[in-house]
Amino acid sequence: MSLVSKLAGQTAIYGLPTIVGRFLNYLLVPMYTRVFMPSEYGVVTELYAYVALLMVLLTYGMETAFFRFSQKYKGNSDVSSTAVRALLITTALFFTFACVFKTSIATTINYPDHAHYIVWFAAIIAMDILCAIPFANLRNQNKPLKFALLKSMNIAANILFNLFFILFCPYYLENHPESLLQQVYNVNMGVGYIFISNLLANILTFVCFLPTFVKIGLHSDRRLLREMLVYALPVLVWGMAGIVNETFDRIILKHLITDPTQAMTQLGIYGACYKVSILMTLFVQAFRFAAEPFFFQQANKRNDKETYATVMHYFVIACLLIFLVCTLFLNDIMLFVGQDYRVGASIVPILLIANLFLGIFYNLSVWYKITDQTKYGAYIAIIGAIITIALNFALIPLMGYQGAAWATLICYVIITVLSYLLGQKHFPAPYTYKRL
Repeated sequence: MSLVSKLAGQTAIYGLPTIVGRFLNYLLVPMYTRVFMPSEYGVVTELYAYVALLMVLLTYGMETAFFRFSQKYKGNSDVSSTAVRALLITTALFFTFACVFKTSIATTINYPDHAHYIVWFAAIIAMDILCAIPFANLRNQNKPLKFALLKSMNIAANILFNLFFILFCPYYLENHPESLLQQVYNVNMGVGYIFISNLLANILTFVCFLPTFVKIGLHSDRRLLREMLVYALPVLVWGMAGIVNETFDRIILKHLITDPTQAMTQLGIYGACYKVSILMTLFVQAFRFAAEPFFFQQANKRNDKETYATVMHYFVIACLLIFLVCTLFLNDIMLFVGQDYRVGASIVPILLIANLFLGIFYNLSVWYKITDQTKYGAYIAIIGAIITIALNFALIPLMGYQGAAWATLICYVIITVLSYLLGQKHFPAPYTYKRL
Protein backbone atom coordinates (compact mmCIF):
# COMPACT_ATOMS: atom_id res chain seq x y z
CA MET A 1 0.00 0.00 0.00
CA SER A 2 2.96 2.32 0.66
CA LEU A 3 3.98 1.97 -2.99
CA VAL A 4 0.48 2.92 -4.11
CA SER A 5 0.59 5.90 -1.75
CA LYS A 6 3.92 6.91 -3.29
CA LEU A 7 2.44 6.62 -6.78
CA ALA A 8 -0.59 8.66 -5.69
CA GLY A 9 1.71 11.35 -4.31
CA GLN A 10 3.75 11.48 -7.50
CA THR A 11 0.57 11.54 -9.57
CA ALA A 12 -0.53 14.56 -7.55
CA ILE A 13 2.82 16.32 -8.00
CA TYR A 14 3.11 15.54 -11.69
CA GLY A 15 -0.57 16.18 -12.21
CA LEU A 16 -0.99 19.35 -10.17
CA PRO A 17 0.60 21.71 -12.71
CA THR A 18 -1.02 19.75 -15.52
CA ILE A 19 -4.45 19.72 -13.90
CA VAL A 20 -4.32 23.30 -12.61
CA GLY A 21 -2.69 24.58 -15.78
CA ARG A 22 -4.94 22.68 -18.13
CA PHE A 23 -7.91 23.72 -16.01
CA LEU A 24 -6.83 27.33 -16.49
CA ASN A 25 -6.49 26.55 -20.19
CA TYR A 26 -9.95 25.04 -19.90
CA LEU A 27 -11.09 28.40 -18.58
CA LEU A 28 -9.95 29.84 -21.90
CA VAL A 29 -12.62 27.74 -23.60
CA PRO A 30 -15.44 30.09 -22.42
CA MET A 31 -13.47 32.92 -24.01
CA TYR A 32 -12.86 31.01 -27.25
CA THR A 33 -16.48 29.88 -27.50
CA ARG A 34 -17.77 33.40 -26.96
CA VAL A 35 -15.25 35.26 -29.13
CA PHE A 36 -15.18 32.74 -31.99
CA MET A 37 -18.03 31.09 -33.86
CA PRO A 38 -18.21 27.25 -33.85
CA SER A 39 -16.93 27.17 -37.43
CA GLU A 40 -13.84 29.19 -36.40
CA TYR A 41 -13.22 27.04 -33.33
CA GLY A 42 -13.47 24.04 -35.62
CA VAL A 43 -10.17 25.16 -37.18
CA VAL A 44 -8.50 24.98 -33.75
CA THR A 45 -9.99 21.53 -33.10
CA GLU A 46 -8.82 20.12 -36.41
CA LEU A 47 -5.28 21.53 -36.46
CA TYR A 48 -4.50 20.40 -32.93
CA ALA A 49 -5.67 16.92 -33.89
CA TYR A 50 -2.95 16.95 -36.57
CA VAL A 51 -0.45 18.13 -33.94
CA ALA A 52 -1.25 15.16 -31.69
CA LEU A 53 -0.81 12.78 -34.61
CA LEU A 54 2.52 14.28 -35.67
CA MET A 55 3.86 14.36 -32.11
CA VAL A 56 3.50 10.58 -31.86
CA LEU A 57 4.97 10.00 -35.33
CA LEU A 58 7.97 12.26 -34.81
CA THR A 59 8.90 10.99 -31.34
CA TYR A 60 8.60 7.40 -32.74
CA GLY A 61 8.51 5.71 -29.33
CA MET A 62 11.84 7.19 -28.21
CA GLU A 63 10.43 8.48 -24.92
CA THR A 64 9.28 5.00 -23.84
CA ALA A 65 12.57 3.54 -25.11
CA PHE A 66 14.42 6.10 -23.00
CA PHE A 67 12.61 4.91 -19.84
CA ARG A 68 13.27 1.28 -20.65
CA PHE A 69 16.99 1.65 -21.44
CA SER A 70 17.61 4.07 -18.57
CA GLN A 71 16.58 1.23 -16.28
CA LYS A 72 18.39 -1.40 -18.34
CA TYR A 73 21.69 0.53 -18.46
CA LYS A 74 21.60 2.52 -15.25
CA GLY A 75 24.21 5.27 -15.09
CA ASN A 76 24.85 5.25 -18.84
CA SER A 77 24.57 8.88 -19.99
CA ASP A 78 24.64 7.76 -23.63
CA VAL A 79 20.98 6.75 -23.34
CA SER A 80 19.75 10.34 -23.01
CA SER A 81 22.28 11.86 -25.45
CA THR A 82 21.56 9.19 -28.08
CA ALA A 83 17.81 9.79 -27.81
CA VAL A 84 18.19 13.58 -27.98
CA ARG A 85 20.47 13.45 -31.03
CA ALA A 86 18.16 11.10 -32.90
CA LEU A 87 15.15 13.35 -32.25
CA LEU A 88 17.13 16.47 -33.17
CA ILE A 89 18.04 15.10 -36.60
CA THR A 90 14.55 13.86 -37.50
CA THR A 91 12.90 17.02 -36.15
CA ALA A 92 15.18 19.24 -38.23
CA LEU A 93 14.25 17.26 -41.34
CA PHE A 94 10.55 17.58 -40.52
CA PHE A 95 10.75 21.34 -39.93
CA THR A 96 12.63 21.88 -43.18
CA PHE A 97 10.07 19.81 -45.10
CA ALA A 98 7.15 21.76 -43.56
CA CYS A 99 8.70 25.12 -44.44
CA VAL A 100 9.53 24.15 -48.03
CA PHE A 101 6.11 22.60 -48.79
CA LYS A 102 3.93 24.79 -46.58
CA THR A 103 1.70 26.00 -49.43
CA SER A 104 1.02 22.50 -50.76
CA ILE A 105 0.29 21.17 -47.26
CA ALA A 106 -2.07 24.05 -46.48
CA THR A 107 -3.94 23.49 -49.75
CA THR A 108 -4.22 19.74 -49.09
CA ILE A 109 -5.94 20.26 -45.73
CA ASN A 110 -8.21 23.01 -47.17
CA TYR A 111 -6.49 26.07 -45.70
CA PRO A 112 -4.92 27.50 -48.88
CA ASP A 113 -4.90 31.07 -47.53
CA HIS A 114 -3.14 30.14 -44.30
CA ALA A 115 0.18 28.56 -45.29
CA HIS A 116 1.77 30.42 -42.36
CA TYR A 117 -0.19 28.14 -40.01
CA ILE A 118 1.95 25.25 -41.27
CA VAL A 119 5.21 26.98 -40.32
CA TRP A 120 3.86 27.98 -36.90
CA PHE A 121 2.69 24.48 -36.11
CA ALA A 122 5.90 22.93 -37.41
CA ALA A 123 7.81 25.13 -34.92
CA ILE A 124 5.38 24.28 -32.09
CA ILE A 125 5.78 20.56 -32.75
CA ALA A 126 9.56 20.77 -33.15
CA MET A 127 10.10 22.42 -29.78
CA ASP A 128 7.68 20.03 -28.06
CA ILE A 129 9.61 17.06 -29.47
CA LEU A 130 13.02 18.39 -28.50
CA CYS A 131 11.82 18.97 -24.93
CA ALA A 132 10.37 15.45 -24.66
CA ILE A 133 13.55 13.70 -23.47
CA PRO A 134 14.56 16.43 -20.99
CA PHE A 135 11.05 16.24 -19.48
CA ALA A 136 11.22 12.43 -19.46
CA ASN A 137 14.63 12.63 -17.77
CA LEU A 138 13.14 14.69 -14.94
CA ARG A 139 10.47 12.03 -14.46
CA ASN A 140 13.03 9.25 -14.58
CA GLN A 141 15.18 10.99 -11.96
CA ASN A 142 12.15 11.50 -9.69
CA LYS A 143 12.31 15.29 -9.90
CA PRO A 144 8.58 16.01 -10.03
CA LEU A 145 8.89 19.53 -8.58
CA LYS A 146 11.20 20.74 -11.35
CA PHE A 147 9.02 18.96 -13.88
CA ALA A 148 5.97 20.68 -12.39
CA LEU A 149 7.64 24.09 -12.41
CA LEU A 150 8.58 23.95 -16.10
CA LYS A 151 5.21 22.55 -17.14
CA SER A 152 3.44 25.25 -15.11
CA MET A 153 5.57 27.96 -16.68
CA ASN A 154 4.70 26.78 -20.18
CA ILE A 155 0.98 26.65 -19.39
CA ALA A 156 0.98 30.03 -17.61
CA ALA A 157 2.82 31.67 -20.52
CA ASN A 158 0.36 30.23 -23.02
CA ILE A 159 -2.58 31.53 -20.99
CA LEU A 160 -1.09 35.00 -20.57
CA PHE A 161 -0.31 35.31 -24.28
CA ASN A 162 -3.88 34.22 -25.11
CA LEU A 163 -5.36 36.80 -22.78
CA PHE A 164 -3.06 39.48 -24.19
CA PHE A 165 -3.81 38.84 -27.86
CA ILE A 166 -7.49 37.89 -27.69
CA LEU A 167 -8.82 40.13 -24.89
CA PHE A 168 -6.39 42.91 -24.02
CA CYS A 169 -5.29 44.01 -27.50
CA PRO A 170 -8.80 44.39 -29.01
CA TYR A 171 -10.00 46.19 -25.86
CA TYR A 172 -6.98 48.51 -25.76
CA LEU A 173 -7.15 49.36 -29.46
CA GLU A 174 -10.86 50.08 -29.23
CA ASN A 175 -10.13 52.72 -26.62
CA HIS A 176 -6.78 53.88 -28.06
CA PRO A 177 -7.17 53.72 -31.85
CA GLU A 178 -4.02 55.81 -32.42
CA SER A 179 -1.79 53.48 -30.41
CA LEU A 180 1.40 52.05 -31.92
CA LEU A 181 -0.06 48.63 -31.16
CA GLN A 182 -2.34 49.26 -34.15
CA GLN A 183 0.71 48.88 -36.42
CA VAL A 184 1.57 45.34 -35.30
CA TYR A 185 -1.73 43.82 -34.15
CA ASN A 186 -3.83 42.26 -36.91
CA VAL A 187 -7.52 42.34 -35.99
CA ASN A 188 -8.25 39.83 -38.75
CA MET A 189 -5.87 37.18 -37.38
CA GLY A 190 -8.67 35.54 -35.37
CA VAL A 191 -7.83 32.05 -34.08
CA GLY A 192 -4.29 32.54 -35.38
CA TYR A 193 -3.47 34.26 -32.10
CA ILE A 194 -4.25 31.01 -30.27
CA PHE A 195 -1.49 29.37 -32.31
CA ILE A 196 0.95 32.27 -31.84
CA SER A 197 0.42 32.10 -28.05
CA ASN A 198 1.26 28.39 -28.07
CA LEU A 199 4.37 29.04 -30.16
CA LEU A 200 5.69 31.76 -27.86
CA ALA A 201 5.12 29.60 -24.76
CA ASN A 202 7.02 26.70 -26.38
CA ILE A 203 9.93 28.97 -27.29
CA LEU A 204 10.18 30.02 -23.64
CA THR A 205 10.22 26.38 -22.43
CA PHE A 206 12.82 25.41 -25.02
CA VAL A 207 15.11 28.24 -23.90
CA CYS A 208 14.81 27.03 -20.28
CA PHE A 209 16.07 23.60 -21.36
CA LEU A 210 19.14 24.90 -23.21
CA PRO A 211 21.47 24.25 -20.21
CA THR A 212 20.06 20.70 -20.05
CA PHE A 213 20.88 20.12 -23.72
CA VAL A 214 24.45 21.31 -23.10
CA LYS A 215 24.75 18.93 -20.13
CA ILE A 216 23.30 15.95 -22.00
CA GLY A 217 25.43 16.55 -25.08
CA LEU A 218 24.91 15.21 -28.59
CA HIS A 219 27.24 12.20 -28.65
CA SER A 220 25.56 9.03 -29.86
CA ASP A 221 26.15 5.30 -29.45
CA ARG A 222 25.15 3.64 -32.74
CA ARG A 223 24.76 0.20 -31.22
CA LEU A 224 22.59 1.61 -28.46
CA LEU A 225 20.58 3.62 -30.99
CA ARG A 226 19.82 0.50 -33.04
CA GLU A 227 18.77 -1.32 -29.88
CA MET A 228 16.52 1.57 -28.85
CA LEU A 229 14.96 1.83 -32.31
CA VAL A 230 14.19 -1.90 -32.41
CA TYR A 231 12.41 -1.54 -29.06
CA ALA A 232 10.70 1.72 -30.09
CA LEU A 233 9.38 0.61 -33.49
CA PRO A 234 6.43 -1.39 -32.10
CA VAL A 235 5.84 1.47 -29.66
CA LEU A 236 5.60 3.82 -32.65
CA VAL A 237 3.15 1.48 -34.38
CA TRP A 238 0.80 1.19 -31.41
CA GLY A 239 1.36 4.86 -30.59
CA MET A 240 0.29 5.87 -34.10
CA ALA A 241 -2.65 3.50 -34.01
CA GLY A 242 -3.56 4.80 -30.56
CA ILE A 243 -3.44 8.44 -31.60
CA VAL A 244 -5.62 7.58 -34.59
CA ASN A 245 -8.13 6.30 -32.03
CA GLU A 246 -7.90 9.61 -30.17
CA THR A 247 -7.80 12.14 -33.01
CA PHE A 248 -9.11 10.60 -36.23
CA ASP A 249 -12.67 11.73 -35.49
CA ARG A 250 -11.61 15.39 -35.37
CA ILE A 251 -9.53 15.06 -38.54
CA ILE A 252 -12.19 13.32 -40.63
CA LEU A 253 -15.42 14.75 -39.19
CA LYS A 254 -15.70 17.74 -41.52
CA HIS A 255 -15.26 15.46 -44.52
CA LEU A 256 -18.04 13.03 -43.50
CA ILE A 257 -20.77 15.47 -42.49
CA THR A 258 -23.46 15.24 -45.16
CA ASP A 259 -24.19 19.00 -45.04
CA PRO A 260 -20.92 20.80 -45.95
CA THR A 261 -22.25 24.12 -44.64
CA GLN A 262 -22.49 22.61 -41.14
CA ALA A 263 -19.22 20.66 -41.19
CA MET A 264 -16.96 23.17 -39.44
CA THR A 265 -19.74 24.15 -37.03
CA GLN A 266 -20.23 20.53 -35.93
CA LEU A 267 -16.47 20.12 -35.63
CA GLY A 268 -16.30 23.20 -33.41
CA ILE A 269 -19.13 21.95 -31.17
CA TYR A 270 -17.53 18.51 -30.91
CA GLY A 271 -14.15 20.01 -30.04
CA ALA A 272 -15.63 22.26 -27.34
CA CYS A 273 -17.61 19.40 -25.77
CA TYR A 274 -14.50 17.23 -25.85
CA LYS A 275 -12.92 19.96 -23.70
CA VAL A 276 -15.81 19.70 -21.24
CA SER A 277 -14.77 16.10 -20.54
CA ILE A 278 -11.30 17.33 -19.68
CA LEU A 279 -11.34 16.45 -15.97
CA MET A 280 -11.20 12.75 -16.76
CA THR A 281 -8.57 13.34 -19.44
CA LEU A 282 -6.40 15.37 -17.06
CA PHE A 283 -6.49 12.74 -14.34
CA VAL A 284 -5.58 9.99 -16.79
CA GLN A 285 -2.75 12.11 -18.17
CA ALA A 286 -1.39 12.96 -14.71
CA PHE A 287 -1.55 9.27 -13.81
CA ARG A 288 0.40 8.35 -16.94
CA PHE A 289 3.19 10.83 -16.14
CA ALA A 290 3.76 9.17 -12.76
CA ALA A 291 2.82 5.58 -13.62
CA GLU A 292 5.11 4.85 -16.58
CA PRO A 293 8.44 5.18 -14.69
CA PHE A 294 6.79 3.69 -11.58
CA PHE A 295 5.67 0.56 -13.45
CA PHE A 296 9.15 0.03 -14.89
CA GLN A 297 10.75 0.47 -11.46
CA GLN A 298 8.43 -2.16 -9.93
CA ALA A 299 9.06 -4.69 -12.70
CA ASN A 300 10.36 -8.07 -11.47
CA LYS A 301 10.10 -7.07 -7.83
CA ARG A 302 8.33 -9.23 -5.30
CA ASN A 303 4.53 -8.85 -5.52
CA ASP A 304 4.81 -6.63 -8.61
CA LYS A 305 1.63 -8.08 -10.11
CA GLU A 306 -0.29 -7.46 -6.88
CA THR A 307 0.96 -3.87 -6.94
CA TYR A 308 -0.31 -3.35 -10.49
CA ALA A 309 -3.70 -4.81 -9.53
CA THR A 310 -3.97 -2.55 -6.48
CA VAL A 311 -3.08 0.51 -8.57
CA MET A 312 -5.81 -0.41 -11.07
CA HIS A 313 -8.37 -0.80 -8.26
CA TYR A 314 -7.88 2.69 -6.86
CA PHE A 315 -7.46 4.24 -10.29
CA VAL A 316 -10.93 3.07 -11.34
CA ILE A 317 -12.47 4.34 -8.08
CA ALA A 318 -10.96 7.79 -8.69
CA CYS A 319 -12.15 7.85 -12.31
CA LEU A 320 -15.70 6.87 -11.35
CA LEU A 321 -15.83 9.68 -8.79
CA ILE A 322 -14.84 12.12 -11.53
CA PHE A 323 -17.53 10.68 -13.81
CA LEU A 324 -20.16 10.97 -11.07
CA VAL A 325 -19.36 14.60 -10.28
CA CYS A 326 -19.25 15.63 -13.95
CA THR A 327 -22.55 13.98 -14.86
CA LEU A 328 -24.39 15.18 -11.75
CA PHE A 329 -23.42 18.78 -12.48
CA LEU A 330 -23.37 18.57 -16.28
CA ASN A 331 -25.83 21.42 -16.80
CA ASP A 332 -23.64 23.71 -14.71
CA ILE A 333 -20.44 22.53 -16.37
CA MET A 334 -21.87 23.23 -19.83
CA LEU A 335 -22.16 26.92 -18.88
CA PHE A 336 -18.42 27.13 -19.44
CA VAL A 337 -18.94 27.03 -23.20
CA GLY A 338 -20.89 29.54 -25.23
CA GLN A 339 -24.59 29.14 -25.90
CA ASP A 340 -24.00 27.95 -29.46
CA TYR A 341 -21.96 24.98 -28.22
CA ARG A 342 -24.28 23.60 -25.51
CA VAL A 343 -26.31 21.53 -27.94
CA GLY A 344 -23.52 18.96 -27.72
CA ALA A 345 -23.94 18.28 -23.97
CA SER A 346 -25.25 14.75 -24.55
CA ILE A 347 -21.87 13.49 -25.79
CA VAL A 348 -20.00 14.53 -22.63
CA PRO A 349 -20.93 11.44 -20.52
CA ILE A 350 -20.03 9.22 -23.50
CA LEU A 351 -16.60 10.83 -23.75
CA LEU A 352 -16.06 10.64 -19.98
CA ILE A 353 -16.65 6.88 -19.96
CA ALA A 354 -14.51 6.51 -23.09
CA ASN A 355 -11.58 8.21 -21.36
CA LEU A 356 -12.12 6.04 -18.27
CA PHE A 357 -11.65 2.95 -20.44
CA LEU A 358 -8.61 4.56 -22.05
CA GLY A 359 -7.12 4.97 -18.57
CA ILE A 360 -7.81 1.31 -17.77
CA PHE A 361 -6.11 0.38 -21.04
CA TYR A 362 -3.01 2.37 -20.02
CA ASN A 363 -2.94 0.45 -16.74
CA LEU A 364 -3.22 -2.87 -18.54
CA SER A 365 -0.51 -1.95 -21.04
CA VAL A 366 2.16 -2.48 -18.38
CA TRP A 367 2.39 -6.20 -19.19
CA TYR A 368 3.74 -5.85 -22.72
CA LYS A 369 6.02 -2.93 -21.86
CA ILE A 370 7.91 -4.57 -19.00
CA THR A 371 8.10 -7.95 -20.75
CA ASP A 372 9.50 -6.33 -23.93
CA GLN A 373 6.54 -7.65 -25.94
CA THR A 374 5.53 -4.27 -27.31
CA LYS A 375 4.44 -5.98 -30.54
CA TYR A 376 1.21 -6.93 -28.74
CA GLY A 377 0.57 -3.28 -27.99
CA ALA A 378 0.98 -2.62 -31.69
CA TYR A 379 -1.49 -5.36 -32.61
CA ILE A 380 -4.11 -4.08 -30.16
CA ALA A 381 -3.70 -0.48 -31.23
CA ILE A 382 -3.93 -1.39 -34.92
CA ILE A 383 -7.17 -3.27 -34.26
CA GLY A 384 -8.44 -0.22 -32.38
CA ALA A 385 -7.48 2.09 -35.23
CA ILE A 386 -9.33 -0.10 -37.74
CA ILE A 387 -12.41 -0.07 -35.51
CA THR A 388 -12.17 3.70 -35.06
CA ILE A 389 -11.87 4.39 -38.77
CA ALA A 390 -14.67 1.99 -39.69
CA LEU A 391 -17.07 3.29 -37.04
CA ASN A 392 -16.38 6.94 -37.88
CA PHE A 393 -17.10 6.31 -41.55
CA ALA A 394 -20.26 4.40 -40.61
CA LEU A 395 -21.65 6.61 -37.84
CA ILE A 396 -20.67 10.22 -38.59
CA PRO A 397 -22.74 10.47 -41.81
CA LEU A 398 -25.75 9.13 -39.85
CA MET A 399 -25.29 10.83 -36.47
CA GLY A 400 -22.80 13.68 -36.93
CA TYR A 401 -20.54 14.31 -33.94
CA GLN A 402 -22.69 11.93 -31.87
CA GLY A 403 -21.38 9.13 -34.07
CA ALA A 404 -17.80 10.25 -33.44
CA ALA A 405 -18.35 10.08 -29.66
CA TRP A 406 -19.88 6.59 -29.80
CA ALA A 407 -17.07 5.39 -32.07
CA THR A 408 -14.54 6.56 -29.48
CA LEU A 409 -16.28 4.72 -26.62
CA ILE A 410 -16.78 1.46 -28.53
CA CYS A 411 -13.15 1.42 -29.66
CA TYR A 412 -11.74 1.95 -26.15
CA VAL A 413 -13.97 -0.74 -24.66
CA ILE A 414 -12.83 -3.28 -27.25
CA ILE A 415 -9.08 -2.59 -26.93
CA THR A 416 -9.36 -2.66 -23.13
CA VAL A 417 -10.96 -6.11 -23.22
CA LEU A 418 -8.35 -7.34 -25.72
CA SER A 419 -5.46 -6.05 -23.60
CA TYR A 420 -6.90 -7.68 -20.49
CA LEU A 421 -7.36 -11.09 -22.16
CA LEU A 422 -3.87 -11.10 -23.68
CA GLY A 423 -2.33 -9.79 -20.46
CA GLN A 424 -3.89 -12.57 -18.40
CA LYS A 425 -2.37 -15.07 -20.80
CA HIS A 426 1.18 -13.65 -20.86
CA PHE A 427 1.42 -11.75 -17.54
CA PRO A 428 -1.48 -12.74 -15.28
CA ALA A 429 -2.07 -10.05 -12.64
CA PRO A 430 -4.77 -10.51 -9.98
CA TYR A 431 -7.07 -7.71 -11.15
CA THR A 432 -10.37 -7.71 -9.28
CA TYR A 433 -12.21 -7.56 -12.57
CA LYS A 434 -15.63 -8.52 -11.16
CA ARG A 435 -15.55 -5.68 -8.64
CA LEU A 436 -14.18 -3.32 -11.25
